[in-house]
Amino acid sequence: MASVGTALRELRGAQKSAKGVSLYSRFVNRPAGRYLAAGSYAVGLTPNQVTLVSAAFSFAAVAAVALAAPSWGLGLAVWAALAVGFAFDSADGQLARLRGGGSAAGEWLDHVVDCAKLTALHTCVLIAFYRFPDAYGTGSAGWLLVPLGFQFASVVTFFGGLLTEKLKPKPAPGSPAAAPSTVRAVALLPVDYGVFCLVFLLLGGGELFRWAYAGLGVVAALFLLAFLAKWFRELSAVPR
Repeated sequence: MASVGTALRELRGAQKSAKGVSLYSRFVNRPAGRYLAAGSYAVGLTPNQVTLVSAAFSFAAVAAVALAAPSWGLGLAVWAALAVGFAFDSADGQLARLRGGGSAAGEWLDHVVDCAKLTALHTCVLIAFYRFPDAYGTGSAGWLLVPLGFQFASVVTFFGGLLTEKLKPKPAPGSPAAAPSTVRAVALLPVDYGVFCLVFLLLGGGELFRWAYAGLGVVAALFLLAFLAKWFRELSAVPR
């Protein structure tokens, strides 16, 4: 089995295109995932095992949001677990490329875990708003609709983006990759999952978390409308 250093060198030349990726994913999450992928390769983990490690960190954080009273310490722990889970989510694909390519089952598992994570996270925020109304200032039942709306926007964006990539024609082999746009990378920051995870650092602020979370939910809804229009326009140009 290759050393971590050897795996890192090989991974630097096997990165996915940065097109359509936010600055956080490009400069924080993917590099962190590269180190985790190299370490996982060195100890003999498979990509599917790395996906399950990602799920363990993510769902532990999700459960803590629903079950524990909000505090600054809880917020730090939740953010750290979500961030590590997200980095392992990047590592599984990088590890698969390092091992010579992934499998259909591995890709399926990765997407199912991602969708479950998104759905569960917003569901657990709703549960927290219901269980700790005094802490979050969510005594009004209307606030319980916010996580439902956020969940809807997040899941439809996830599914729509995934389906669009499957339906768009693949570029011809050997064609040059499109250069990533810095402007687009900055514009995508508000809907990057890693940036979203940062809001949980505000759990101890109670109402501050509620407003920050709601604000990101509004942004997610606006981006969903823009994405849907863009994807439909792109797919309308695909010849039948």
